[in-house]
Amino acid sequence: MTDLRPLDQLIVDVIADNATDSYSSKPANVSPEFNNVISAGAAEISGTTLCCAQLGFSVMLTATSEGKRHKLIFDVGPEGYIFLRNAKNLGVDLSDVEEIGISHGHWDHMGALLPALDEITNNASRRVKVHVNPDMYLIRGARLSTGKVVPFELVPSVAELTAHGADVVNELTARTVLDDYFFISGEIPRVTSFEKGRTDHLGRKSKDDEWTPDPLLMDERYLAVNLKDKGLLLFSSCSHAGIINVLEAAKKTFDVPIYGIFGGLHLVGTLEKIIPETIENLKRFNLKQIIPAHCTGFRAQYALLHEFGEEIVVPSVVGSRFTF
Repeated sequence: MTDLRPLDQLIVDVIADNATDSYSSKPANVSPEFNNVISAGAAEISGTTLCCAQLGFSVMLTATSEGKRHKLIFDVGPEGYIFLRNAKNLGVDLSDVEEIGISHGHWDHMGALLPALDEITNNASRRVKVHVNPDMYLIRGARLSTGKVVPFELVPSVAELTAHGADVVNELTARTVLDDYFFISGEIPRVTSFEKGRTDHLGRKSKDDEWTPDPLLMDERYLAVNLKDKGLLLFSSCSHAGIINVLEAAKKTFDVPIYGIFGGLHLVGTLEKIIPETIENLKRFNLKQIIPAHCTGFRAQYALLHEFGEEIVVPSVVGSRFTF
């Protein structure tokens, strides 16, 4: 079993996400975007002071235990302008970010990595650890509903990351980081019968190779923290592994109850058909918090709210700040 240091407090700033919504009511531990940009110094609410929503995911995790604080960013979203603009408008201080974890090798999760590194490291004047794994560097693409295959933007290479101030940890194995405040998983075992991945997803090793099916995206990782007196909060950015597989993996890794999940559940498109089975299996884990984000999809969000209620299901939107 892996041990994680219990956290007295965790603050989650949502820097990148698909949706924006400051108007819907939120629980007491969630501060909406309007409040956050005004607290950061905006004199008014306007198109320039608010965040931009765009396909992607990025969260800043500020964790405190016994008075000691650590800061880690999990994923950086699709491109640099959005990441840097949103962080600035939210008053998120990037100068003391210690490490960056990347969930998987898709552009909407690591497309902003080089501009983010330039800002965080002050153009490589200091070094920051960046956690990736070798399987992220498969060339990716997807088959559209028209049948046309389109490539995805290439993600930054290890050499590029290094040149921009990263000390790259490019390993397949799981690890705890920053005094055991955070856990970055290894490969997530696929154990369920219904979570079979993206049938439209393709991969190839080089541009000269033929596209081959890559439904499972075995490079994806989850991140976990241990909230004191609550349990594990799992960050599963896209859940290409299947969120039930993620939960089963965490259950085998930790001797701590699972408090909640935060991230994209990828229950969209052809995967909408597994929404009922996913919800039925989620019941087994008795989660106290479900925070759907990014690629979850409106049908799945509605189904989750209908089944578990608003006290448990709190959708993530860009600019929100969650305090646990």
